[in-house]
Amino acid sequence: MSVTTDLDARPFSATLRASTLEVHEKANYSTYMRALLGGELTQEGYTQLAIQYYFVYGALEAASDRMAGHPIGGEFVFDELRRLPHLERDLAHLAGPDWRSTISPLASTRAYVARIGEASSWAGGYVAHHYTRYLGDIAGGQAIRRLLEKKYDVAEAGTLFYHFEGIGSAPRFRDRYRAKLDNAPWDEAERARVIDETLVAFECNVAVFEELASQLDEYRA
Repeated sequence: MSVTTDLDARPFSATLRASTLEVHEKANYSTYMRALLGGELTQEGYTQLAIQYYFVYGALEAASDRMAGHPIGGEFVFDELRRLPHLERDLAHLAGPDWRSTISPLASTRAYVARIGEASSWAGGYVAHHYTRYLGDIAGGQAIRRLLEKKYDVAEAGTLFYHFEGIGSAPRFRDRYRAKLDNAPWDEAERARVIDETLVAFECNVAVFEELASQLDEYRA
């Protein structure tokens, strides 16, 4: 996948957002996400997504551990963002005490995890996947949290994945994150690579949503 976006004088964070807007919308309006946000699923229907996130964030946070001392990638390692402890508590509630022995990744999730591992061999690839997931969770993920609490009768344990109290003000945190994107010492070619990998990251998410959508008949309320 390649991108021909004109990397103009705008801050890189603005260019990155504009360059990925179409695929971002594709993910947001996927069949699975529309069913979830429409309150059409059972609680188990959401649990299937939480399970996939457990594997995705396992890969992302392992990449964060590897990137921690890197002069560029390390700037994007925030311990307060870590989701695995939250997902573990959520899944103990949603999938039962034996959840570790009962869950498994979808084929699309395995491919996504593999891509994170490959891309995270360079700082820009790591940042592309980090940006795609965490900033979306901090912003749009809050709508899912409210929906889970209102329509799926899930609160606290079950929705902890979407709790980000550790970052303080979400808007200020996002501003800090965007400033790091803008100030990363990437030339035009490297910025284009980051955009390309961010597009891939979004498509990995879309693939997971599409595979989940193929199982919707099992999880409709």
